[in-house]
Amino acid sequence: MSARRWVLRLERAWDAARLRRAGSRVPADFRIVCYGGHGSAEGVVVRGRVIDDPPPSAAVEGEGAVAAVRRMVRHFVTDELPGVPLRITVGGTSVDAVTDDEGYFVARLHPSADKLEVPWTRGTVELAGEYRGLDGVHRAEVEVRVPAEEARFGVISDIDDTILETGVQRVGRMVRQTLTGSALTRTPFPGAPELYRDLAAGVNPVFYISSSPWNLHPFLSAFVRHRDFPRGPLLLRDLLGRATGREPKTARIDEVLALHPDLRFVLFGDSGEHDPQTYVDTVRRHPGRILAVYIREVRLDPHDGRVERVWSGMGDDVPLVLVADSEAVRRHATALGLL
Repeated sequence: MSARRWVLRLERAWDAARLRRAGSRVPADFRIVCYGGHGSAEGVVVRGRVIDDPPPSAAVEGEGAVAAVRRMVRHFVTDELPGVPLRITVGGTSVDAVTDDEGYFVARLHPSADKLEVPWTRGTVELAGEYRGLDGVHRAEVEVRVPAEEARFGVISDIDDTILETGVQRVGRMVRQTLTGSALTRTPFPGAPELYRDLAAGVNPVFYISSSPWNLHPFLSAFVRHRDFPRGPLLLRDLLGRATGREPKTARIDEVLALHPDLRFVLFGDSGEHDPQTYVDTVRRHPGRILAVYIREVRLDPHDGRVERVWSGMGDDVPLVLVADSEAVRRHATALGLL
C-alpha cells in the first residue's frame, strides 16, 4: 500500500474519532467558507467548505516568523463538518448540496444569463436544515466571476513558481517559505503583477489553477490581492484527495473551458513539475481554444530536456514558449497581439 493511502486511512480514522467525540455538540465556531465561483450562460460552479473553526488572523506588517507559522498551521489543522445541508443561490437560482466527508461542497447551477452580473455576480450559501442543534441564520456571501462579452481571451495560470516564488525544486526551502512567510512577505516574480494586469486589460478574466491545497486559499487569495494581481477564481484541490486519487489539474482546466466556450485562452505555468505535459494535453483535447502556452524556466538543470521532449511533435499551431522572465512573455505576447 502506498504512503498516501496509509495517510488517507489515518486521516479517516482521526476524523471518525473526532466526530464521535463531538457527538451532537453544537458547533461553537460554525463557519461557511466560500472559495468563490465562475460561470456564464453555460452554467455556474461554486465551491467551498464548512468548518468548526474561528477565522484565522490576518497577516500584519512586521510580525515574526512564529506568528506566521501559527497562522499557516491553523490553515491545515481544521475541524471540518461533513453532512451539512446547504442551499446555494446565484442569479435567482438555488440548488441544495451536502458537504462531503472533508466538509467540502461543489454546486452547479444554471441561472438565466440576464441574471448574471458582469464582472462579478454575488450569491449566498446558507445552512438549509437542521445540523447538530444549530439555530438562527447561517449564511455566507459568494462571488462568481462572469466575463463580459467584450473579453478577447482568458488567462489560466498556475501559482507556485509561476507568479509566486516558491522553489518547488528545493523542498526544504519551499517548506520553510510556506511556513514562515505570509501574504505580505512572499514575493511575486519581478514584473508578473504588471504583466497580468496588462493581459487582463480590465476585462479579460484570469483563472488561477494550482495543485496547492484548498487549505491555502486564504493565503493565496490574500497574496493575489496584496500584490495587485487581477482578481480571479482560485481553483485548488484537496490536500490528500480520495482513495481513487487526487483531482487532476486537467479537470479544473476542462471545467473553465467548458463554462466559457466563447473564450480562447493563454496558459501560464512553470517547468518545475507537470505543467508542460498538462498544457500539451490541454492543447490536444481542445483544438483551437489555446492561443499560447508560456512556461517559466525554474528547473535546477535547464538542460535536462524534459520540457523539450514533452513539446516535441506539437507543431506550430500553438506557440509553446519557454521563458526566463516576465519581460520575455511581454515581448512575445505583444508580437502575438495579446498586448
